Amino acid sequence: MDFDDDMYDSYSDQDEEFMDTDVSVDDNNCDDDDDGDDDDDVDDSIESSTINPHKKNYTILSEDDLRGRQEEDITEVSNVLSISRVSASILLLRYNWNVVEVHQAWFADEEKVRSMLGIMEKPVLQNDQNSEELTLCGICLENYPRNTMIDVGCGHPFCCSCWNGYIGTAIKDGPGCLMLRCPQHKCRVAVGQDMINMLASEEDKVKYSYYFLRSYVEVNKKIKWCPSPGCIYAVEFEIGSGINDICCKCTHSFCWNCIEDVHSPVDCGTVAKWVFKNSDESENVTWILANSKACPKCNRPIQKNDGCMHMTCREPCRYEFCWLCLGKWINYDHKCNSFDKEKQEGEEKVKNMAKSLLDRYTHYYERWAANEKSRVKAMGDLQKMQDVTIDKLRSIQCQLQSELKFIADAWVQIIECRRVLKWTYAYGYYLPEHEHAKKQLFEYLQGEAESGLERLHQCAEKEIEVHLNAEAPSEEFNEFRIKLAGLTTVTRNYFENLVQALENGLADVDSLPASE
Repeated sequence: MDFDDDMYDSYSDQDEEFMDTDVSVDDNNCDDDDDGDDDDDVDDSIESSTINPHKKNYTILSEDDLRGRQEEDITEVSNVLSISRVSASILLLRYNWNVVEVHQAWFADEEKVRSMLGIMEKPVLQNDQNSEELTLCGICLENYPRNTMIDVGCGHPFCCSCWNGYIGTAIKDGPGCLMLRCPQHKCRVAVGQDMINMLASEEDKVKYSYYFLRSYVEVNKKIKWCPSPGCIYAVEFEIGSGINDICCKCTHSFCWNCIEDVHSPVDCGTVAKWVFKNSDESENVTWILANSKACPKCNRPIQKNDGCMHMTCREPCRYEFCWLCLGKWINYDHKCNSFDKEKQEGEEKVKNMAKSLLDRYTHYYERWAANEKSRVKAMGDLQKMQDVTIDKLRSIQCQLQSELKFIADAWVQIIECRRVLKWTYAYGYYLPEHEHAKKQLFEYLQGEAESGLERLHQCAEKEIEVHLNAEAPSEEFNEFRIKLAGLTTVTRNYFENLVQALENGLADVDSLPASE
């Protein structure tokens, strides 16, 4: 099957027409004022330059947003059930912040829920609570005036020092402190947030508050924390909406399903295999070639880590062979000290096969990594363009902010295309070798998209320098505008074709005529 330049070019005519379209510029307009907001222009450019744009199906939540939702849920449960906010918090923690489940369980059997969670209906009354009579602390076994000791309404008083140590130890142990009980043996009465605020150290209060906030996210199937290190935002996602790509306010983009970097149009399973393979091999390709041999049965590279020559391949192969001659291992009477030309040729053949497998992996990995590096560099270039380049161009070329939006469009498109192109190399690595038609179609579409991207990147990165170094407005800038905007559209179309083909599993090969 042959692929020529006429295939998959339904967009070519309109792209050429677009690139020939004149864009008028008022060279006499040197007013620096702009009708639009700078941030809005950048947001618009990002939205317009995304491959296969879709309706936003998620909401970014700050810590204040999450605490506000917690307070709303606590207030609702407290009002409906006529209980304290502390008791409402304990209920919500136990029922994973599901207000409906709390109501159902409570009205079905209030007494059972109170008993299970240690929520007392009324505190145990003690006549000596205001007395200065000495009372024994059940933890340190020291006597203290009763009016200086504290209990949670269950009638088991402990001194403030022991309470502080008990709560501090529980908080240091982790989120389990959210379901803390009275320290008295067999007492199930819950220790609420009011006790934490009254008795814990400031450091422990902060940790408890952190665990309390995270509990709201970690039990909610529709909310996840952004996986970027140090990010404080969470994401609420419309499950079942189809598109899993998330872009957090911290600028990190990730897949809702697997939490890896955004990888559409490649599926999560392929990404998982690729990431595992990279962590297992990418840093050791050279070492593997120099220090390993391929299993004679399955060709998997094997490292010798014991002293004897008896080798056993990993699961599921389990083939046993001699490290020196690669012959099948029968027993320890095995001898391979005589030179065997056929065996030597067989060993070389296996080595070459193993090297070929590693060379293939290296080919795809290098291109995957190079596009990721280029994407990161482009992100830095976009930031520089927004901070410095745009203002300089506005001054030199006498342009409005909105008239320079095409530059941001181009850079955002470059970043998105680098991301897609990066993952197409992982896709290509796992594309079965025997599916020649699909492989040929894939490489054709990938090559066309990559060529278009390189032209766009070259134009955005190099040709703009001429206009940044100009001393006055020039007509050539209008030509640059037409060229860059046209390349942006053409490149987007190439990548849309590539993405659509991969999402369809390269099914289009079934409708193409076979080569003669």
